Amino acid sequence: MPPFDDRFAAEFETLLRWRRDVRHFATTPIAEADMQDLLTLASLAPSVGHSQPWRWVRLRSSGLQEELAAHVDAENARAAQRYEGQEREALYRSLKLHGIAEAPEVLAVFCDEETQTGHGLGVGTMPEMRRYSCVAAIQTLWLAACLRGIGLGWVSILDPQVVRRMLDVPRHWSLIAVLCLGYPAQPSDTPELERRGWQGREPLTDRILER
Repeated sequence: MPPFDDRFAAEFETLLRWRRDVRHFATTPIAEADMQDLLTLASLAPSVGHSQPWRWVRLRSSGLQEELAAHVDAENARAAQRYEGQEREALYRSLKLHGIAEAPEVLAVFCDEETQTGHGLGVGTMPEMRRYSCVAAIQTLWLAACLRGIGLGWVSILDPQVVRRMLDVPRHWSLIAVLCLGYPAQPSDTPELERRGWQGREPLTDRILER
């Protein structure tokens, strides 16, 4: 195993601290070679039974990208209704919660729930492990992108079934994420939702139990 010295450890911690959920993108395109590198590195993520269940769908049509953005905007408007009459309503409505329309690259990540790769190892009692494997691949992609100065935003205010039909993928693929990628317009080491007063980081001690 190669040595990972103190300098590497410090730089890795910096990478983790600067990894952000990006909503504001510059217009600079991502080079095709960089996209291929990112997907290659993401595919090094661990997966249950080595099943590699992730399926990447790149949106190459501007019309499809606009249709997806309109769908998310509509879902966002519906989601805002839950805050009506609350103190957070105005803040929620002011938040930019996706960058689908302007992001240079948009990826939809699906899990192949019927993949035969891995021969079913590890999913007999926990079939959701395939989806967790896809999340691990997304996190790997996220860090690899940040390492190159590329931002990533995970969009979840949407209807998975609508998106699956929109992208015309097999019925046994389940949507895990819609990802926007591009160079951040406003790089920061502090989450935007924390900067805007939506939610700060809570103490780690509140999230650790011992038995």
